[in-house]
Amino acid sequence: MDRRSILKGAGLGAGLAASLQAPAIAQTQPEIRWRMASSYPKNLDTLYGAGVQIAKRVAAATDNKFQIQVFAAGEIVGGLQVLDAVGNATVECGYTLSSFYVGKDPTFMFEASVPMGLNTRHHNAWMIHGGGLALVREFLADLNIVNFPAGNTGAQMGGWFKKEINSLEDLKGLKFRIAGMGGQILARLGVVPQVLAGGDVYPALERGTIDAIEWASPYDDEKFGFVKVAKNYYYPGFWEGTAGTSLYCNKDRLAALPESYRNVLEAACAEANLWCLAKYDAENPDALRRVVAQGAQLKAFPRDVMDASYREAFKLYGEIAAQNPKFKKIYDHWSAFREKELQWFRVGEFPFDFFIYSQRS
Repeated sequence: MDRRSILKGAGLGAGLAASLQAPAIAQTQPEIRWRMASSYPKNLDTLYGAGVQIAKRVAAATDNKFQIQVFAAGEIVGGLQVLDAVGNATVECGYTLSSFYVGKDPTFMFEASVPMGLNTRHHNAWMIHGGGLALVREFLADLNIVNFPAGNTGAQMGGWFKKEINSLEDLKGLKFRIAGMGGQILARLGVVPQVLAGGDVYPALERGTIDAIEWASPYDDEKFGFVKVAKNYYYPGFWEGTAGTSLYCNKDRLAALPESYRNVLEAACAEANLWCLAKYDAENPDALRRVVAQGAQLKAFPRDVMDASYREAFKLYGEIAAQNPKFKKIYDHWSAFREKELQWFRVGEFPFDFFIYSQRS
């Protein structure tokens, strides 16, 4: 037989084998369909969009064998009902913010944001390498939920106010839409906190049902058009120096996934965590300029408001820790990590940042 014919045939056989192997391997994996309930409306292309990013990456990495359909707030359950929907397996997973659920247990705050606590880099360090994620997962296990960090807004703005805040006295009786522990802290200073999902915020502010709102950062705030009904735009949002969003998965449904699918899902969430924060950091500067051009008046919270809020925050945490063992377990660990982290940042990060920000280009 001609040697060249043998080699040519061998090459053809190898090619056929390679072309057949990939589908054969793919066929060993099951087709799985999940539903993801989001706490956010579709116009928020960062927070709702992060859930969509997760679904896209999971589908692409599994040859479309594992598909997740994303539903906006209200399409299956309301934005504040995602926790329960995942826990009872109404949906397999949900994209949400644990701050929405501190009314059930204040321990939820550690996963998303501790007012006057950590910034985003501190928070990611604690969650990913500092032991925080394991502690949060232990807490969520009783609710039949496993969480994956899957987004972050970074430090947020303080919100939109119809009237100026010149001192602590101006907080008395203020009806303020604010989620999470920030509301409980400000209530101690006379604020009347209101918890509203995204779609209900603008109408309430426009009608005067509330006096002020906090939502997120300029890029998202601009989409809601808050500047049309409240001109005073305050900073910083000290209750959310970071705001870590998560993908909540039903524990049983997650355990039933093939290991390779679980790995893909976890990797997609880690990517979304980076994607979401980077998008906010890229979009917020231009959005801030635009809302100022539309009439927003940028204002810093008065120092007495900041100082009083700081004192009340840690006083509240101490009171809760004395009564809630689950809270205390995480709080003690979080506090020790925070102290070390702040010491390092005072040396390694803050002096550089302060110098750069003080320069005029």
